[in-house]
Amino acid sequence: MANARLGVVVSGTFIAALFLLLLFSIVSDSNQPPVVDSRYKWADRNTEFASDDSVFLLGAGRADITGPVVEIGFGGYASLDQIGTGLRQRIYSRAFIVANPNRPKDTFIYLIIDSLTGDTAVRHGVLEGLASLGSEFADYGEHNVAFTGTHSHSGPGAWMNYLLPQIPNKGFDKQSYQAIVDGVLLSIKRAHQSIAPGRLSFGSIDIENANINRSPYSYDHNPEEEKARYSDSVDKTMTLLRFDRATDNKTTAVLTFFPVHGTSMYNNNTLVTGDNKGVAAWLFERSVAADQKFADDFVAGFSQSNVGDTSPNVLGAWCEDGSGQKCRYEDSTCGGTMENCRGRGPFFREKDNGAKSCFEIGKIQYEAARKLYTQLDSNPTQILKSSDVHAFHVYQDLSDYTFISPFNASTLKTCSAALGFSFAAGTTDGPGMFDFTQNSSGPAEKNPLWYAARAFIHQPSKEQKACQAPKEVLLDVGAVTQPYAWTPNIVDIQVLRVGQLFIIISTSEATTMSGRRWKEAIAKSAKDVLSVANPLVVLGAPSNSYAHYVATEEEYHVQRYEGASTLYGPNTLAAYINLTLTYLPYLGDSSSLPALDSKVKPPINTDKSLSFIPGVLYDGSPIGKTFGDVISSVDNATYGPGDTVNATFVGANPRNNLRQESTFAAVERQKPGTDTWEVVRTDRDWNLVYTWKRTNTVLGHSEVTIQWHIEDDYYNVGNPSSLKDGTYRLHYYGDFKTVKGDIGAFEGVSGSFTVSTS
Repeated sequence: MANARLGVVVSGTFIAALFLLLLFSIVSDSNQPPVVDSRYKWADRNTEFASDDSVFLLGAGRADITGPVVEIGFGGYASLDQIGTGLRQRIYSRAFIVANPNRPKDTFIYLIIDSLTGDTAVRHGVLEGLASLGSEFADYGEHNVAFTGTHSHSGPGAWMNYLLPQIPNKGFDKQSYQAIVDGVLLSIKRAHQSIAPGRLSFGSIDIENANINRSPYSYDHNPEEEKARYSDSVDKTMTLLRFDRATDNKTTAVLTFFPVHGTSMYNNNTLVTGDNKGVAAWLFERSVAADQKFADDFVAGFSQSNVGDTSPNVLGAWCEDGSGQKCRYEDSTCGGTMENCRGRGPFFREKDNGAKSCFEIGKIQYEAARKLYTQLDSNPTQILKSSDVHAFHVYQDLSDYTFISPFNASTLKTCSAALGFSFAAGTTDGPGMFDFTQNSSGPAEKNPLWYAARAFIHQPSKEQKACQAPKEVLLDVGAVTQPYAWTPNIVDIQVLRVGQLFIIISTSEATTMSGRRWKEAIAKSAKDVLSVANPLVVLGAPSNSYAHYVATEEEYHVQRYEGASTLYGPNTLAAYINLTLTYLPYLGDSSSLPALDSKVKPPINTDKSLSFIPGVLYDGSPIGKTFGDVISSVDNATYGPGDTVNATFVGANPRNNLRQESTFAAVERQKPGTDTWEVVRTDRDWNLVYTWKRTNTVLGHSEVTIQWHIEDDYYNVGNPSSLKDGTYRLHYYGDFKTVKGDIGAFEGVSGSFTVSTS
């Protein structure tokens, strides 16, 4: 994860931890007429394109996964103080389905959620949900569902499978978990219902000023001849897959891959957002609302790639101690400590917890994607061979895996999961605490009590120390199974294929050079083993589970944050490449290959997870007031672009009703000459902010403030619906809980005000 470390324990979190002790056969005969299962609504149209090798079956769907926006710790930074207080922008699941039109069982689903990562337990819940939907969804299963996250660090936590990321969030919250499962399932159902014959085109574009390498000292330890092949220490190329419906040539979806951490919003932000990729997706989807080239339910997916050592804080890491100095190159310290070393986003001077910087990095990605989309009108790389839609998935225990190196034929092995001392240092996107620093064993050099603290959790064996060397083990997490597993030893190995495009599904955050090596290995093997002339390879992560990082062996030896967070030792990358190459033949004609069967499976901890998160007891309203009453209203005045209006209401806890596929807040405009009001903004819009504050715990009183930052030209980028002059008001939607547990809906409306754009 980012500095943060996706929900990982660091510093204060570490202290808290001390006390919380199938295979499907691919048989295609082009000489036989296509046989299409009649349960598909497009079956009667399929013969029209049966002989067109560039036509696939394509679907895309989006659904709300916004969970509890208050009183739940955020996932990502592992900060005990980062607890939700409201919502800046709803978060979503986006599902993309590709299938062979002549054999629809050959299919896969690529999922992106506006949250930290794919997860073992959530994926398990989604697969169980799909199985319960009946035969229409029977083709989707463990082998062909890939579940990725945008790696946003500003969403509700407490939903992950393993104990370590649960600790900063005070355990597991079923509502937070179920919100994601339900939303993902709905996005899949919508994607499935939209399936129709279509064509795929692929392209790439370079982006400047959207990402930098936050660990250049580690990157610089890679071989000089390897670095010389690349122009930058991070990948600057965005790739885009365009989905066009064959029947009317309308674009139904775009799916992009670009590496930049979801850490534009700082660790003092407590408003839920999808971070920069959530902004990019929303901007693209908003921009095409009135464009006849796009389908009504168009979906824009902005996926991560080899994100491990990237940062959106593109101005670099600076000492926030008044010195005006950049952080120390080797270990990102200021005066010997990490606390004051922080990355700066493009608008770091704004006192908004990173919000404008977040919008800017999202805007850059959106604008690049729109430009690339247009370029594909005239110069696309067409994805061909619709008979080649394949996927494989297996589980592999990496606690002690012996294998042949894909690099030099030597015999290597992996280790049980462990995190090093530099893990607790955090990164420049979110520094740790105490005196942990990157590129060292940190406080243990000065204070041997850290070794005693390590032993309290689990003392690593001599064999483990040797296997993980030169990592100095701080948390021997792979060996700890009480009260349940802390981190995964069993990981997902998965690759998807459509035509000449291969999608690596990585459970770990690959660093820039790790991703390059991995993609290069797949491309070479696709040529040699599968006879693909010009393979295209992308990487999606973190996916299916969260296995922290995968650094190159050279970066691992430096032991900055990324190396210290590479769980399975210095040979982790080699193991991942070995395994994906081993199973790559299953992405071709696999009829003669033995069925894939995982001998191990990860534990599912949802029913045994601890939780110290209190529920909502009841809501109350002050004497003489009722829920939704206005406490302070918007002044009855005239406002324009760049101004801010807000109103405060007698509120209730939003955990009573997540209002998925709906809204907590709206901006309404009065239709001229009538008493009718139309909704022009909801809490999906970036500039409409909903905040909740508890004012009396015993009596259950709370207040809600709705704030609208009226969009100027900067925030209106690509918006086809320009702001109109007129009379406006703010509308609040809430739900209260009685002492008996009943839930009741209510509304509140502010006074009216005038907006003038002139």
